[in-house]
Parts: sequence; C-alpha cells; structure tokens
Amino acid sequence: MTVFDDYKDRFSHIAMQRSASGVLEMRLHTDGGPFDVNTGGRTNPQAQLGDAFALIAADPENRVVLLTGTGASFSGPRKTLDMFSVGDTQRWERIRRDGVRLLMNFMDIDAPVISCINGPALRHAELPLLGDIVLADSNAVIQDSAHFTNRTVPGDGINVVLPMVLGLNRGRHLLLTGKTIDAAELLAAGAVAEVLPPDRLVARGREIAEEIAGNNPLVIRYTKLVLRRAIRRELQDVLEFSLSLEALAAVDETARLKEARR
Repeated sequence: MTVFDDYKDRFSHIAMQRSASGVLEMRLHTDGGPFDVNTGGRTNPQAQLGDAFALIAADPENRVVLLTGTGASFSGPRKTLDMFSVGDTQRWERIRRDGVRLLMNFMDIDAPVISCINGPALRHAELPLLGDIVLADSNAVIQDSAHFTNRTVPGDGINVVLPMVLGLNRGRHLLLTGKTIDAAELLAAGAVAEVLPPDRLVARGREIAEEIAGNNPLVIRYTKLVLRRAIRRELQDVLEFSLSLEALAAVDETARLKEARR
C-alpha cells in the first residue's frame, strides 16, 4: 500500500501536506515560486505531476485533495512562438506518453479534488478545471497559450476540457484564438463555483475540504466515482488520439523550421 511519508517529499515541483482528517494539499511551485511548466531536464514538471497523481490515487488515506499554485500564478509562463518544442519522433513520443499519464492518473484519484486557481493558469489549465469543486481568486485567468496560436495542435486534454466546462462554441473559440477568460466570466459560465479575494482562496478551499472529509469514507469515494465517470470516458476516448495528432503535427513543424533555417 502507498504510504504518504514515502512520497510527500519526492517531487521538487510539488509541496504536500495532509491533515489528520485526510485532506491532502498539493501546492505546485518551481523553486518555491510560481509554477513554471517550462522547467525541463530531470525535473520535468509534467512527468512529476503524472507520477505524483499515480501515488496519490494509490493511497486510500487521501480523502480529499486540494490543488493550488504558488504566489500570484497557478501555472505559466504564457507560451510564445519562440518556445516551440523542436523535436523528433522520439521526443514527441515521450511528450505524448507523459501527457496521457498526466491526465489519466489525475482521473484515477478516487478522492474529490478541490481546485484553487490562484491567479493566471496559462498552461495546463485543464488540470484545475477538472477539479470536482473549482474555486478561483479574483485575479484568475484561464488561457490555452500553448497550442494553436503557437503552431501546435491543442491535444493534451485542454481540447476536451474547455468545450466541456465553457460550452462547445465558447471553448472552440478560446482554443482557436488563444484568448483569455477571467474570473468573473468563468463564474458566469459556471466553470468555477466561487470567486474569492486572493487572501481567502485557499482558506475557503480548506473549509470545504474539511467538510467533505468528515463524511463516511466510502460515501466520499463512491460519490467521486459517480461524478467522474462521464468525464473519464470522454478523456479515454479522445486523449491518446488528440495527443498523437499533436505530436505528428509538431514533428512536421520541426521539419519545416529546420528547412526554413537552411
């Protein structure tokens, strides 16, 4: 059985703590500051998150998970064309595989997830939006800055989540234009449950988490199983396909860039 003490300090991009009632807090960060998705090498944050989600899902002592970022940003930085991930088939196969693990391991978590979006979520905004309860501070902004406007196919799950939580036409518009949507708009669209002052966000998340954690453990777990079923089915149907297309197009874009530089 997975034990919290065995994994709580394992990940350089994730600070974890768990209350006596079983509320696990995950705070994403890079070197103690805002979470930077671009950090590469052996500390690849996407791979770390996928590994962490698998361990969290395997630990039955996690009754509720609270997910948030650090400082005034949930995730970033905003991607630009000069950040395009040049790479061959092998590199993009790793990215594809990590992308599948990231979301499917997240969906394997049987505990309800409360997302606290602390400011802009400019990269991998699908993660907080997939929370069972989504809270945002008044400075929160959602954007898919990583894909279409930067010559990349939106295939890593954001293509499923934005149309799902914002409506088909609104979601497709954001994916094709890279435009942002702020906290007030997210609340009006029903994508977040509450908008709070920044200094109240995590406290409110903890309050809700502790209320949920006080219920019968099997009621908590089985309710999560019921609530995630349709979302998980959609991701299983689409994610591998869309990530494969993202990878295929990226390999072609890499070849075009190399040709243009000759």
